[in-house]
Amino acid sequence: MLELKDIPDAKILKKFADRYDELDSKLVIQFLSILRIGTDLTEVLNSFLYKHDLLQGRWWVLILLMREDDLTSTPSELAMKAGVSKPTMNGLINRLLKDGLISRIQCDIDKRSYMVKLSSLGQSKLDEVMPDYYLRVNKLMTTISNVDREQLLEHLLLLKKNSHVFE
Repeated sequence: MLELKDIPDAKILKKFADRYDELDSKLVIQFLSILRIGTDLTEVLNSFLYKHDLLQGRWWVLILLMREDDLTSTPSELAMKAGVSKPTMNGLINRLLKDGLISRIQCDIDKRSYMVKLSSLGQSKLDEVMPDYYLRVNKLMTTISNVDREQLLEHLLLLKKNSHVFE
């Protein structure tokens, strides 16, 4: 997430360009703007979810569980699918357990292992949130034509594909 709210303009970047020959002001502004927009979209999604007493991490866990045929998964599978560390997933699971949105099922073979299952309360929470979420996604995404959305996605995927330049 880009926390920087004050994206530099060409005048500000001129100070940097005088020192760093490699700087292309237009490209830097475009790159920072893309990062900022991604952060802004994440913030409005978080604000929406907060109104439903959820945060993105917990919401994604509920969605990942709903994807499963038996509504059940292991914490490590959830961590991998969510792209978070196992300790982070454990924290998300503990909060969801506390709120009754999931339940814990001990494994018969290895008593140290457990699975988590979407509870009926968790399903109710998703049933409350998802219709409004989908309506808002539709409203947001249709502000851009279908052709433009497809091109935007292609371009963003191309940037992602080439992001190895930072490695």
